[in-house]
Amino acid sequence: MRLAAPRERFVLPPRDCASLPLAVRIAVPAAAGAVLTAGGLQALAQGHAPFPPATAGWGIALLTVLVVGHLLALGRDRWWGGSGSGAALTLAVLMLYGWVPALLISFAVVTLVGAFRGHRRRQAVLHGSADILGIAAAALVLAAWQIRPTVQEPWGPAEWEPSAVPALLLSSLAYLLVTRLLLWMCLAPPGGLPMMARTALLRQGFFAVALLGIAPLIIVVADSTPVLLPLFAVPLIALDFTLWIARARAEDQLLDPLTGLPNRQWLLQRARSALEDAAGAEARCALILIDLDRFRSVNDTLGHLTGDRLLLEIADRIERALPPGAESARLGGDEFAVLLPRVDSATGAQRTARTLLGRLGAPLELDGLILEVEASAGVAVFPDHAPEAEGLLRRADVAMYAAKRDRGGVQVYDASRDCNTPDRLSLLGDLRRALDRGEVELHYQPKVQFDGAVAGLEALLRWEHPERGRVAPDEFITIAETSGLMPRLTDYVLETALAQVARWRAEGIRVPVAVNVSPRDVYTPGFAGAVAARLARHGVPAGSLQLEITEHVMLEDPQQAADTLAGLIGHGVRMSLDDFGTGYSSLVHLRRLPVSELKIDRSFVGRLAVDNEDAEIVRCTVELAHSLGLVVVAEGVEDNETWERLRDLGCDAVQGWLVAAAMPADRITAWIRARDGARDEARAVTEPAGRAPCTGPAPTPGAVAGRTTAAPGLPDQAEPAGREQPSERPSGRARVR
Repeated sequence: MRLAAPRERFVLPPRDCASLPLAVRIAVPAAAGAVLTAGGLQALAQGHAPFPPATAGWGIALLTVLVVGHLLALGRDRWWGGSGSGAALTLAVLMLYGWVPALLISFAVVTLVGAFRGHRRRQAVLHGSADILGIAAAALVLAAWQIRPTVQEPWGPAEWEPSAVPALLLSSLAYLLVTRLLLWMCLAPPGGLPMMARTALLRQGFFAVALLGIAPLIIVVADSTPVLLPLFAVPLIALDFTLWIARARAEDQLLDPLTGLPNRQWLLQRARSALEDAAGAEARCALILIDLDRFRSVNDTLGHLTGDRLLLEIADRIERALPPGAESARLGGDEFAVLLPRVDSATGAQRTARTLLGRLGAPLELDGLILEVEASAGVAVFPDHAPEAEGLLRRADVAMYAAKRDRGGVQVYDASRDCNTPDRLSLLGDLRRALDRGEVELHYQPKVQFDGAVAGLEALLRWEHPERGRVAPDEFITIAETSGLMPRLTDYVLETALAQVARWRAEGIRVPVAVNVSPRDVYTPGFAGAVAARLARHGVPAGSLQLEITEHVMLEDPQQAADTLAGLIGHGVRMSLDDFGTGYSSLVHLRRLPVSELKIDRSFVGRLAVDNEDAEIVRCTVELAHSLGLVVVAEGVEDNETWERLRDLGCDAVQGWLVAAAMPADRITAWIRARDGARDEARAVTEPAGRAPCTGPAPTPGAVAGRTTAAPGLPDQAEPAGREQPSERPSGRARVR
């Protein structure tokens, strides 16, 4: 597949005539037709010639043909205003020979332009109708001053007096106002003119003054030396080009210079109009934001010129894949937007987004390379997600970044994942202050082997807000990750956990502690060295720290992640792969990640005892991990039957409510000491003096510790910081046998 040819310059579309109210579509041409009929009847009744004879008539006719030829050669579909050259000529004929010849010129221009531009015939009719009504308005103003020029009795310069100046000015203004207002009403884009266009129209007001200067000059020449009339084509065409340049500059400020698509400002203007229309019809409209994945690597590898060619192809594919009525824009970089003025539901908009991504994903050839473009899209729907255009765009952006994080392709806006709502911004400020005051605590949940030994602890963040109560980790960790606060939070967790490990070691408790780190931490240059420096400062051996990561760490920047993980392993820090089985390409990542431990996600463990498929998944996972020399830990163990099934399947350790809930440092210290005491007592009972140790089955934690009932008022199994805990369990939990 070859790249698309450079895109033609996007022209801001005029309003489709079919979308106008029926009254407007009928009233404007009908009124113009009535004026034309009245002019024809008057000419017939008076028996006067409808057009100047001899040299003056031919001069005006030739000048008209030159102006029409210029308009056709210009080849642009105007969407506001009109022709400056045509207006000046029409005004001059109106003031010199009356409104009937002016009507004939306007009718001739409309007929010729309509014949050569069949695809714009309706717009040509509306242009001509507006011009005819403007002529009628100017003629009425002149009649108010008792000025009624005709072909037989022109109103020439010899008859002009100072008292005629107001008539000249007001008739010209009446013509300009009527024509421009009618054209704006009929042909402006839906939703009115963008702000840039309004500014351009004000600028064009100064050019309208030029009409007042040129029209009298045409009158003077037509009255004295009509053979020179065609020479006015030069200044009139120059005036038209001046107006054209002003309009083009206004349009350029609404267009993306590379792709020619509309830009952000134009999109917002159109979205405002679409939202107003949808609100009036009690309907929905949607905004889709599309962002290319890993586009930076194309620029870095193949160069920015090639990247620009890729963006041109993407823009072309989006345009060709748009559903009827939809409009696209480029917001900057590799980010595009699609406005759907009407959708049935968020699901329908999501379906459209998936179709667009499917079209973008088709292979393309770029400098001899076959590339497959991947993209992420976010969807926001009015009025479900935002009541105004700016809010809809921002929330589509939030959804798009959620899709990038989850690698899900398309995401619909979810308020629970939006960290920029006023409530979450307030919570972010509270979190910063809580870190400053040390109000965020670390709790620890044990991982226990089947012989009752504590294999380690997992450090988990807990935040008790003074007004909101306990804030779910999933909520405030997400806020930290999206606000740039995550590095500080990670520093706090590492510093607190290592300080606690140092205290435990001084007290004779030697148990490794696991800390969860986010992909953003791993992508931070120097992270491995910073961890090693902390270990040295606290005097904690590297083997006492374990970092838990997820498979997502390898998705965004695999090279940086690999370098960081290699550095951590080099310093002696152990790695654990958390939430195994819930990510993407799990086996590939398991082979590439330098981990020594694998944690089976609770979504599989929770139904192990009742779902044979989940049991088979767990069995295969355990066997696979053991074949790679990894320790297997099962999360979310909550009942005896699951415990026993995991032991039978060869799992190495478990973590969950059945063993113990996450507890503050002082309580977990007492828990460890009580458990060690119970184990020593059990050894003394099972190994009397002078008798060989017992070789029977390993005791379960309940048999060793004497109890592992659920602790009331504490969250369920310790999930990595950032995941909300299940609701609290009752205290009457069954003990492990």
